Amino acid sequence: MAFAYQSLIQATGFFFGHGSGNYMSRALGARDTEGAGKMAATGFLSSFLIGLVFMVLGWLFVTPLSRLLGATPDVVPYSNAYLRWILIATPFLISQMTLNNQLRLQGNAMLAMIGIAAGAVLNIFFDWLLINRLEMGVSGASLATLISQFISWCLLLWATKWPGNVHIRLRNFAPSLDRYREIGAGGLPSLMRQSLSSISAICMNWAAASWALEGQKASTIAAFTVVARIMQCAMSVILGVGQGFQPVCGFNWGARLYGRVSQSYRFTIQVCVIVLIVMSAWGWIYAPEIIAFFRDEDPELIRIGARVLRWQCVAFPLVGLTTPTNMLLQNIRRTGRATLLAMSRHGFAFYPTLFILPYIWGLDGLEATMATADVITFSIALPFSIGMLRELSARERGTFQE
Repeated sequence: MAFAYQSLIQATGFFFGHGSGNYMSRALGARDTEGAGKMAATGFLSSFLIGLVFMVLGWLFVTPLSRLLGATPDVVPYSNAYLRWILIATPFLISQMTLNNQLRLQGNAMLAMIGIAAGAVLNIFFDWLLINRLEMGVSGASLATLISQFISWCLLLWATKWPGNVHIRLRNFAPSLDRYREIGAGGLPSLMRQSLSSISAICMNWAAASWALEGQKASTIAAFTVVARIMQCAMSVILGVGQGFQPVCGFNWGARLYGRVSQSYRFTIQVCVIVLIVMSAWGWIYAPEIIAFFRDEDPELIRIGARVLRWQCVAFPLVGLTTPTNMLLQNIRRTGRATLLAMSRHGFAFYPTLFILPYIWGLDGLEATMATADVITFSIALPFSIGMLRELSARERGTFQE
């Protein structure tokens, strides 16, 4: 029940992290360390304060929140017990995401990774300790999250003190309309992408239940869920490559080295497309075996899941262009195009397809929904990509006119 709330926390953290971090990378490229320092403090402390607001409102209305998240009356006590600790953790969770992205967009991905990974490993340990040894049940699970993520937050805050990083200083907290505009411009695409991704997953489950054959609803929903997790793992590889591109892009854009931006953008697309072609080919050939790895006792689930996975593999290499293009536009403050593209795959392209294809082809149409949305998103991204390459070339030659 708390997953939707935690998705909201993550989306908010990415909003502040990407919004402030993208500005910081451009400022550092332009050697404006003072501006980068003020944006770092403003983004971090603003996210922490927003987390405090979420925490207080959640504590005041924890039972209505549980019901809003879908908890039935018999589940509400467990949901409340879990949410209370998660609500206390909210300011640290949101600002932790902000710190992580600020560090990464400064080009220090190693410290950002250590901070986040430490929290994940500690969470596993404290889950075992509090649930199994101390028998705290559901409350122990959420308390484990609070303790481990607070430690992760401390590590990330400490990492900002390392030489070469922008330090978080209270005196640099300088909230202003202009800075929040910059955060909004750089963070809005991430907020929309994260939010729509969570909503689209819920809608896909509802559609799977509606179009499944009688007696196969559970297997059909599970098949779509398993494929979603598989594609999420594959997508994380591309996001990792793209996130490595972002600080390179931001620093060189700020330094007006547009040729390097163009070269790194082209290289990122090439790597992403090649990786996705290999992964998609592997996914197509071994689709039944991949699905069976998650759940091998349900033949119907394997049959449906293999078909869904093969459909998605057909169009998945196209994401190798759309994702880096989205990151480029977001990084250099092309907010309108970046937001439009961010809202396409799980929004503008997804929902019409979700409602139209199943009415034409039934469950077969639903299986093809995500692949069709990827094709539509690619058709939106391609002209953006061509336009940006032309602009970068013109800027490098000194002939570009705003």
